[in-house]
Amino acid sequence: MSWIHLAVLLPILFAILVPFIYKLVSPKIHTGWFVLVVPLLVFIYLLTFIPNLAAGNTYEASVSWIPAYDIDFVLTVDGLSLLFGLLITGIGSLVIFYSIYYMSKHREALHNFYVYLLLFMGAMLGLVFSDNIYVLYVFWEMTSISSLLLIAYWYERERSRYGAQKSMLITVFGGLAMLAGLIMISMMTGTNSIRDILSQANGLQDHPLFLPAMILILLGAFTKSAQFPFSIWLPDAMEAPTPISAYLHSATMVKAGIYLVARFTAFFGGSAEWFWIVSGVGLITLLYGSVNAVRQTDLKALLAYSTISQLGMIMSMLGLGSAALYFGYGDESTVYGTAIFAAIFHMVNHSTFKGALFMVIGIIDHETGTRDIRKLGGLVRFMPISFTLTVIGSFAMAGLPPFNGFLSKEMFFTALVKASELSIFNVGFIGLLIPIIGWVASVFTFVYCMILVFKTFGGRNKLAKKGKVLHEAPFGLLLSPVILALIVIISFFVPNVMGDYLYKPAFNAILPELHETIKLKEISAWHGFNMELFMTFGVIVFGIMLYKTLRKWFRLYLKYPQALTLNNAYNVGIEKMEKVSGAVTDRYMTGFLRDYLVYIFVFFILMVGGSLFLTGGFILDTSNDSPITIYEAGFVVILVLSGLSVLFAKTRLTAVVSVGALGFLVSFLFVLFRAPDLALTQLVVETVTTTLFLLCFYHLPQLKKEVSKIPFKLTNAVIAILSGVVVTLVALSANGTRMFDSISSYYENSYEIAGAKNIVNAILVDFRGIDTMLEILVLSIAGLGVYTLIKMRGGGDKNEKAK
Repeated sequence: MSWIHLAVLLPILFAILVPFIYKLVSPKIHTGWFVLVVPLLVFIYLLTFIPNLAAGNTYEASVSWIPAYDIDFVLTVDGLSLLFGLLITGIGSLVIFYSIYYMSKHREALHNFYVYLLLFMGAMLGLVFSDNIYVLYVFWEMTSISSLLLIAYWYERERSRYGAQKSMLITVFGGLAMLAGLIMISMMTGTNSIRDILSQANGLQDHPLFLPAMILILLGAFTKSAQFPFSIWLPDAMEAPTPISAYLHSATMVKAGIYLVARFTAFFGGSAEWFWIVSGVGLITLLYGSVNAVRQTDLKALLAYSTISQLGMIMSMLGLGSAALYFGYGDESTVYGTAIFAAIFHMVNHSTFKGALFMVIGIIDHETGTRDIRKLGGLVRFMPISFTLTVIGSFAMAGLPPFNGFLSKEMFFTALVKASELSIFNVGFIGLLIPIIGWVASVFTFVYCMILVFKTFGGRNKLAKKGKVLHEAPFGLLLSPVILALIVIISFFVPNVMGDYLYKPAFNAILPELHETIKLKEISAWHGFNMELFMTFGVIVFGIMLYKTLRKWFRLYLKYPQALTLNNAYNVGIEKMEKVSGAVTDRYMTGFLRDYLVYIFVFFILMVGGSLFLTGGFILDTSNDSPITIYEAGFVVILVLSGLSVLFAKTRLTAVVSVGALGFLVSFLFVLFRAPDLALTQLVVETVTTTLFLLCFYHLPQLKKEVSKIPFKLTNAVIAILSGVVVTLVALSANGTRMFDSISSYYENSYEIAGAKNIVNAILVDFRGIDTMLEILVLSIAGLGVYTLIKMRGGGDKNEKAK
């Protein structure tokens, strides 16, 4: 196992130790101090890859797992996976440090919190570094399970359970769809390696599985990254503690879908379907999230919808940039390839300013006891540092200078303008709507950013009347958002440092065949007076106007009927599904053994009998059968009569005797078939079982009402007869279809091999001795249990008697 494997698995392995550490150090030392070491070590280790990856190198390490199915634990370190790995561990370190001061070591179950967090971190690392598609899927579902546990951390709250369940149902549905898409890709390319799949991208667009695989892969990406209409799970996931929200919904979980789309752009990009679906869904999500963020009164809900909006923006840039693969080489590919670079740039920017904002909102909630914007105001006088951090994060999200969000937003506007000029994919008039939708969404983004800053910190202090003493947060809570805010500012002034060492290698990994021909320009804050700059001026002017007149037009939100919302559709759908499933379950879970047997045998008849009929599997080969003598036929008739007598017996004794007779007659058949060993064994077994039956029935209480006549039921008769017919047909077909030599010839030499004259004893003692030994052990334990029960019934415990 390589060092990169250890780095990926370290959080998962350390999660095993967290409960023991918590038990030893709590409540004297916060468990987070020990957990913090894990992401820091992995982050420092990943930093060592930067120089070589910037030079164009990649790394691969493999551990054999299931070679028979071409499933190996292969990890690839390239520009894209490294960038995500640094985000996962870097922001993870800041979140854990923040949680040390946010999560009380006295009131919270920290061992659960950090176990879930480390499991999620390890799953995300495994997801982004995996080269095998099935290993990627395993880690993908691990993120869904661990995020469920994180969101439901405060499981005693109904809203936490509801949000966790919603996120689980939606993301797991997408994960299963993605798995089907990955299987189709494997069938198309004949490989499970992502690198090998991407190398076969050319020439597969006409494959019949190309479009279904694309749609299924995008379903997985859209559900995980909260794209419209699957975005409804993200706001409800805000019921989790703020450190979890800051980690899952700014830098990690919601970026998994972004990673998937970026990784498979080289395979599906260049097709009209990929261009329209990815960019279209991204733009709709951008507009949907920004419009709905304005109406929120809870600060975390506002950030949730802003996250949806920003994720849509990143997704749309990936879709628009995929047009570069259509052009291949030339100036056009450079123009549209820049949109993918902008998506990478904004993804990192979003992780920094959104992570800082989530932490500041947590500070406000921690210090004031509320996140309701209607109850807040005037906090700037008491929390100046938090106000400054909110300004930096919000203005960066609004796309204002001097913050990194301005740079990536300008590149986004460039992508919108260029997309409207496309002459491919039947863009036409629809292309004019692309920059309009993006610009309108940016205006609403500006409005909710102003709400976040000025409605929270401006105006009069509404909490003073309630006697709430307000003060700035302690240093421990402020340090993590301060670091992120500094990155927001520094990356505006020196963006090309990270651009050369992180963003360009990631871009090269997304477009491995075009990165040499696409000449990316240096990131700059000034490109002259162009359309993008005028669009920014328009966003600011109209954004200020809408914010100033918010009270006049805010009532428009109330006009929209709640019955038509996506959340209502989800709730109604879940309620209907529960009713239908409950009705179906009540239909077959009747509590009667007969009904269960009917379902089992009918299913058996339909599946097994139907398969024999449809596939022509019934084969009757009597060429090697011995002739049936009159004695054998007579015994069979008597066997049938004995079996029927059990059904019509009126007393238990008659039924037991009939069953015993049935067994003894079978032993006579063995004699006729020249199998004395089996006959003797059958006689012994039948004698013992009959005796035990009689003994057991002797001690059972008498029936209150003897059954004089068993009512005839045609349904029972038909099912019983058909079941017997199917079993008979299967037995005859198995006997007539011998793909291998019979194993009985091997046991015929039991005397020479085992020195045993009784072939049954030889099989039980020598050939299958371990099975027999375990069976004897089971019987011995059962015998001891019976003996104990007898002793307790007869004499009881002496101590109990004394009492």
